[in-house]
Amino acid sequence: MAVISTIEWTDATWNPVRGCTKISPGCKHCYAETFAERFRGVKGHPYEQGFDLRLVPGKLAEPLRWRTPKMIFVNSMSDLFQDGVPDEYIMKVAKVMAAANWHTFQVLTKRAERLRELLNTDLRFAAEQPHIWWGVSVENKKHGVPRIEHLRATPAAVRFLSVEPLLEDVGTINLDKINWVIVGGESGNGARPMKKEWVVSIKNQCQKNRVSFFFKQWGGVRKSAAGRMLDGKTYDQYPHRVQHPVLEASQCAAMVKAIEAKISTENFVRASDLGSCLVPA
Repeated sequence: MAVISTIEWTDATWNPVRGCTKISPGCKHCYAETFAERFRGVKGHPYEQGFDLRLVPGKLAEPLRWRTPKMIFVNSMSDLFQDGVPDEYIMKVAKVMAAANWHTFQVLTKRAERLRELLNTDLRFAAEQPHIWWGVSVENKKHGVPRIEHLRATPAAVRFLSVEPLLEDVGTINLDKINWVIVGGESGNGARPMKKEWVVSIKNQCQKNRVSFFFKQWGGVRKSAAGRMLDGKTYDQYPHRVQHPVLEASQCAAMVKAIEAKISTENFVRASDLGSCLVPA
């Protein structure tokens, strides 16, 4: 787990899954892939296999060890709902989030159809937890906007949109049942430009519908130079965060021990999809 995250809207990251595949234009300049591929072939590095999909069960218990309440971005280096991650493994991740309820978990996906299916069935217990926020990426009209309807069709207690990278004017979007909207431009080499009027349109829609609005960045090749001010202001709004007491250290330790005892005896892998992809922490 990264104790301090550089992502503006979270405190920390937790990656029990590593690696992903591209499915839409928002993936074109994936920061996670760029980072991971730098270390492909580096023996012993967490990303020795680059951005190939890997399950990391050794990371499952980490939030239970971290007893200071944090906002935690789940799988900043992957997508929990991608095809190769078994339902059983997603269940394990969700059970840890439910147990470590002194944290606020932020789960973001582009696989909105699978999110909808599981939150309405096996993951309903986690969907209804107010300390677990469920979100979808929205980069354009064709691929991103339809994901919002899938998210809205879940029983999630808190729903959010990550409109990043914003690649075009997405027009009027239905913000009914949406609690939080993050907007940001693409950054790094080859970054595609984002126009101010696109951002202002979404901000105004959020204000009209009383939805929390967070402006992350303008992006660009030098994102630090472009900053994150919008009309002279920073927008750092969040949904209401529930406050649960931290469990006793002995209770956390017992849960960690139980999880670790099962890791070596359980096989989460869809053999037909991936073969062996379990890796150590």
